[in-house]
This record gives sequence, C-alpha cells and structure tokens, in this order.
Amino acid sequence: MLLIAIPNAYSVDNSKVRYYSVTEVTETSLNLALTSLENEDFDTTKKFIEFGSTHFSKNLEKLRNVDASLADEVHISLLDLQTRQINTENLSAVSSEITRIIEIFEAIPEDVEYNPNVTVSLLIIVDEQYENFETNEDEFSYQIAVGFMERANQIFYSGTDYGERQKVELESFFNDMFEMVKNKDPYASIASTNIWVQRDLLGTDVVGTIGKDSSSFYVVIKELYSELMSELDNGDYKKAEQLGIEAYLENFEYLEPEIEVADAELLYQLEWDMREELRTKIKNYEDPSVIKSFLVDSIIPRLDTAEAKVADLRASGVIIAEARANLETKPMGSASEGQKAEVRDEIDFIREQLMATEIFYELGDTQAAYASARTAYLDSYEYVEIPLRAIAPDFTFEVEYQFATLRNQINDGVPIEDISTTIIAIERSLDESERLVSGTGTIAPMIAFISSFAIIFREGLESVLILGAIITYLEASRNHKFKKYVHYGVGLAIGATAVTWVVASYVIEISGANRELIEAVAALSATAVLFYVSFWILNKIEHKRWMEFVKAKVFQASAAGGTSVFIMLSFFTVYREGFETVLFYQAMFSFAKYMELYVGLGFVTGIISLLGIYFGFRKLGKRLPLRALFGLTMGIGAYLSIAFLGNAIREFQVLDYIPYTSMMGIIPRLDINVATMTGIYPTLETTVGQIVLLSVYLVASLYVLVLRPKRQKALASMRKSRAEVNEQQTN
Repeated sequence: MLLIAIPNAYSVDNSKVRYYSVTEVTETSLNLALTSLENEDFDTTKKFIEFGSTHFSKNLEKLRNVDASLADEVHISLLDLQTRQINTENLSAVSSEITRIIEIFEAIPEDVEYNPNVTVSLLIIVDEQYENFETNEDEFSYQIAVGFMERANQIFYSGTDYGERQKVELESFFNDMFEMVKNKDPYASIASTNIWVQRDLLGTDVVGTIGKDSSSFYVVIKELYSELMSELDNGDYKKAEQLGIEAYLENFEYLEPEIEVADAELLYQLEWDMREELRTKIKNYEDPSVIKSFLVDSIIPRLDTAEAKVADLRASGVIIAEARANLETKPMGSASEGQKAEVRDEIDFIREQLMATEIFYELGDTQAAYASARTAYLDSYEYVEIPLRAIAPDFTFEVEYQFATLRNQINDGVPIEDISTTIIAIERSLDESERLVSGTGTIAPMIAFISSFAIIFREGLESVLILGAIITYLEASRNHKFKKYVHYGVGLAIGATAVTWVVASYVIEISGANRELIEAVAALSATAVLFYVSFWILNKIEHKRWMEFVKAKVFQASAAGGTSVFIMLSFFTVYREGFETVLFYQAMFSFAKYMELYVGLGFVTGIISLLGIYFGFRKLGKRLPLRALFGLTMGIGAYLSIAFLGNAIREFQVLDYIPYTSMMGIIPRLDINVATMTGIYPTLETTVGQIVLLSVYLVASLYVLVLRPKRQKALASMRKSRAEVNEQQTN
C-alpha cells in the first residue's frame, strides 16, 4: 500500500486540506450509495454508506476545527443513516436523506487550490481498495476503486490550474491508470502509476513526514506560542486560543508518530498539556503570567525533550517509519491521569443523560428523549473517544453505532423495551470504555488476587481438614485398605467439579441477551451461599465443636464398613466445596475483566496453601490454629458476599430490575476495576444492601463469639451451683 501523502505544512492550510479531502471522500461514497439504491441493490448501498460514515468519523476531530456545526450535523446524520434498515418500503425516505447530506457537501464553497490534495486523497483510497480487491477477491473493494477513480478524474479535469507540461503528463497518467483499473490489471502496475500521478499532482514525493527532518515543526510551534504570549499581553484571549489550536492541530500532529516511537508517555503528556490544559487555562481567562509559566516551564521543555529523543533515536539507526508501523494501537490504560479522570466524569454524565432519555421516552416526550441521547454523545462521549480511539478504534466506532441506533429508535417510535435494551448495551460499552482507558491499575489486580486466593482457600479448608481427619483415623485404626477409596472419591469429585465448570461456562456463553441476567443471579446466589457457609463455620469456630463434627463424619463412615461409603464420603466432601467454588469463580470472572491472570495466580497460591495445611494437619493434628483459620475464612466469606451483593444489585440496576438512586458526591466514585472487585458503587440501593448485610454479619458474630459463650457460661455456672445445692441437701 502507498504511503499517505502529507502536504507541506507551510504551503497550504492543512486543516482545510483534510476538511476538503474528507468531505469529498464521504460525498463520493454517498453518490455511489445513491446509484446502488436506485438499482435497488440495498446491501451494496449499506456498504457504501458505512464506508463514507466510517471515514468521516475517523477524521471528526479535525473536521470540527474547521466547521464544528457542519461536522456534527453530518456526523450525526451519517450515523443515523448507517443504522437504518433499507428496503423497498423506505427507499424514497433513504434516498431523500442521502440527497440531503450530499446537498450539504455541495453547499461548501469550492476552493480549487485544494483540488490536487483532494484528488490525492481519492487516489489513496483507490490504491488501498484495489490492493484489497486483488488480495482478497473483494468485489466491493473493486467497486470503490472504480468509483473513486472516476471521481478523481472528474476533479482533475474540473479546471485546476496546472502548467501545460504538467497537465499533459498528468492526463496521460490518469488515462492509463483509469484503463488499468477498469481492465483489472495487476495491482503492482497500477500502484506504480498511482505514485507518479500523486507526485505530479502535489509537485513532491509521496512520503510522509516520518523519517524526514521535522525540526521546522518544532520551530513553528514555538513561534506560535511566542505569538500566543504576546496576544495574552494584549488581552486577546480568543486569538491566543486560536494560536494554541494551530500549534497543536496544524503542526504538532505531524510530530506525534515519531514522538510515540521515542517516548509514548511523553507524547501523551504533551497531547494533554497542549490540547486540554493550555486551552482550559485560556478559556478560563487565567492570569497571563500563569499561562506563560505553564508554556515556558512545562510545554516547551517537554517539546525540547521530545525533539532530542527523536534525534537520538534516528542517530542510533532506528528507522522510525518501520518502528511506527508496528505501533498499531496504544496499550490499554495508556492515557494520562488527566484523561482518565475526565473519562470517568464524562461517563458519569452520559449515564445521567441516558437515564433521562429513558424516562422522557417512557413519558412520551420523544423530543426531549432525543435531545438527551444527542447530548450524551455530542457533549460528552467525544471526550471519551479522544484517548479511547488510540487504544481501540474499532470498539470506538462500535459505540458510536450504538448511540446512532438509540437515536434512530427514538425517531422511529419503537417500544420502550427496545430503547431499554439499547441503553443497557451502551452502558456496558461505557464500562468497557473506562476499563480500556483506565487500565487495571495496581489496587484492583491485588484485590483480584486476594479474592481468588480467599475463595479457593475458604472452600478447600473444610475438605482438607475432613479428609485429613479421615486418613489419620484410618491409619490410627490400621484400616489402610480404605485409604485408596478415599483417594478415588477425591479424584471423582475433582473431575465432577471440572465438568461443572465447563457446563456453567457453556451455559453463560450461549445465554446471549440473558447473559447479564444469569451473571447477576449467579452473583446473588454466591452471596446467599457464602452467607450460609460463613455462619456454619462460625458455629464450628471452637476447636472442640469442629473435632466433634469430624469424629461424627469418620464414625459414620467406619461404622458402615463398606468401601463405597468412603468413596461417597470423600466425593461429597470435596464436590460440595467444588460446586460452590465454581459458583464463586463464575461470579468473580464476570467482574474481574482483564484481571484473569491475577485470579489464576490467586487460585494456584490457594491450592499450594491448602496442601501445606493438609500435611500440617497430618503432622500436628489438633495443634493446628483452627480458631484462627476458621475466623479468617469467616472474614473472607463476609467480604466476598458483600462484594458479590454490591455487584449483583448493580447488574440488576443496569437491567432495570432495581431502581437507580445516585449518591454521587456522597459515596466515593471508585475506578471501575476497583468498584467491581469491591462491589462499592455510588448508588443508594447498593450501599443500603451492603450495609444491611454487613450489619447482619456484625450482629451475628457478636452473638456467636461473645453473647452466646457468656450465656452458656452463666448457664453452666447455674447448673453447677444447683448441683452443689442438691448434693448438700442429699448429704
């Protein structure tokens, strides 16, 4: 594929180049869609619309800097058009909408100065699509290549002022390439001709700025910042803001690829400082000395550092263009701390707007519902998109599509159930957006590890102690022949647990739209089981009570005498805990997204710890600190059940089964990963549920550990006194 031509930054206005190029590409796609629609080829129509809409969305930020009103109007219209169903019944309506958008583009004042650059942008698409056609035999790609080649021809012959020699040469190249495309000649020959056409159109080589001397961009940026500071002294904040935008959009963007290769973190910091912090300070009319200090002490030194690092990289022999080619996307969590905080704030605002959208729609106010849905996207999600698109561009477009679907559904007057379903999907995408931008951090993985360890340790402890007691008893009574049957039962239980895991995973996987409901029910079930088991253990926390329980189990098995009894005893001892373990881990995996490694490490560590306890029990017997171990498992169970309950309630809230009452500002708004691992969310329902459960644990623990022993001790004392009195009376 050809390298994209980047025009000289000082010959033409680069923002206008992009603006005219993108609008032309989009308009050409829509004209091709209109032709397909007239032929009632609805599938191809959809593809052309999607192609144009996607291209427009990718360049939206740059388009807004030239004409924000047009960019937003067209963007919304394209997304809405993209999500519409196209059939014979609405053919006329779709055709009218396509025509309306084309007319918006046609109303843009023409500037022939940019025609060469626009033509090049079309030829780049011809190159990409023809290569895909030849490689993958994609007929749609061929249709795009032909359609865009025709449009490039039209623009070339539309009166652009070329020199006579240049025009004759270009006509020859154009005619040759057009014929080669129509004849489906090999890509290599078409690409070679395409290169020469682009060179002649721009009067330069078809190369990007990557790998070339970029020092002039740094000079221009600093000159613009010098002008910016002068305008601040003059009190012209508006002009200062324009200069700041020019420094970033018209110059710094060409430096981003090479800086990312040299130091990605430095790039993210510069992006944030130049695009957000500086503009915010100017918009807030902060004191000129403060803004100047920020420029002189923060931005400019970082620019100098970036320039030096890129120069060192080149000097070391690294080919930046090749290194850049391997940087497809930024890693998850690579956004700056400022961006992460802004994303969290914007997502919270979007959730409020989506809630309002649903309420308005249910009340029959479709206009207000549409306005809320539009505000959620235009006024907030675009700020989420900035760091997100660099990490997951395809996912970003998918979320855009979801917002467009919601707006179309509102306009179409679909049932409220459909609106709710789409909003639920968007809210889940918002969670995913936050995860991708924020990353996992360090606290959440630590909690995931500890929680995973706690689950397997808590569930395995009872089994280990019972099995250890059985084996010890058999050895002491010289019934060694029964030991292997105990092992058989354990093996069967482990196998049955593995099967249960596979079945549970499969059921969740195929549940489709009901997956979230199943996960919520699983979390609630896990809460209930943990609650029961925690208090069962609490009642056995005294060593004497536990030993009595174990002796009863062993006595039952030995009294029966059959080998099957020992198999069944060990099987159910292990499988009961195994079943609970599957339930708990399935609930955890639904919340511990991107932290599966830490969950696995916690599991392995727990198994190793249990093996240590098993052998310790065999050697130490009753000298094991059972009270401490049982107290620990009680605490573990309480914490996990409270976390699972919070997540279960939140899932039911998202699914609209439980009301949502915001307590933002009262309850801390935790990072999404920390929130899912603790179940703590800023809502009244989750908070009340967790507080009630915690209170039950505290009251019950107080009763079992303090009040009941005192009462039993008092009763025992009374019985002793009464017995002494009776003895005295007898004597």
